[in-house]
Amino acid sequence: MRYLLVDRIAEVEQGKRITGVKNVAMSEDFFEFHFPKNPVMPGIMMLEALVQLAGWLDAVSSDFEKWFLVSRVLKCNFYGFVLPGDQLGISVSKSQAPGQDLMVYSGVGEVNGKRKIKAEFSGNLISLETLEEIEEQKHLFDVLTRKLKF
Repeated sequence: MRYLLVDRIAEVEQGKRITGVKNVAMSEDFFEFHFPKNPVMPGIMMLEALVQLAGWLDAVSSDFEKWFLVSRVLKCNFYGFVLPGDQLGISVSKSQAPGQDLMVYSGVGEVNGKRKIKAEFSGNLISLETLEEIEEQKHLFDVLTRKLKF
């Protein structure tokens, strides 16, 4: 994965919801072209942060056997710009799905308590080991949740 858009996982309620943080840095390369001399985090990157957080929810809820892959954005609204230096608070909740194979999530991103994105998206769970090394993902999860002692 080129962009890791979850910098910290703050809270997890397995199988239900997860919250995290994306720290937005001026050094991120997408700012070079979006937009020159007026850097704004692309909306699709905010959406991707929510999708990645859903992946972490399913990973930890399945003992790192499954990962979520989005296939459809059902609703997505943007409410303002996310700028370099902002901290985007992100949260994702699992919604009622029409079947066992299809997963549905709703997510919100906020900066300083002001909503920037709200989305609902669906997709499927796949085997995590087809994408990543399981032990590496467990280690990264420990880093993101600050379970490791340095």
